[in-house]
Amino acid sequence: MNEFEASLIIRAGAELLSMESADPRSEEGYAAVKGNLSMALDSIADALVNFEAGSAGTSRSAGWAQDLRRVADDLVDR
Repeated sequence: MNEFEASLIIRAGAELLSMESADPRSEEGYAAVKGNLSMALDSIADALVNFEAGSAGTSRSAGWAQDLRRVADDLVDR
């Protein structure tokens, strides 16, 4: 799997989660969803840093990764 394929999987998962969250039963597993989202955001932050580590261009992902990690922490702290 390459980076593009991985990004498509992330996008598809986000779209599916968005559709399913409209279900009135969505609160049944809310704590588990928040935990899984937190782990996913941490993984996305790691991926952003890794993608730009091999790039010669300007790195903006470090700030984005920090923001994602803060959101991930907030999800599990609440």
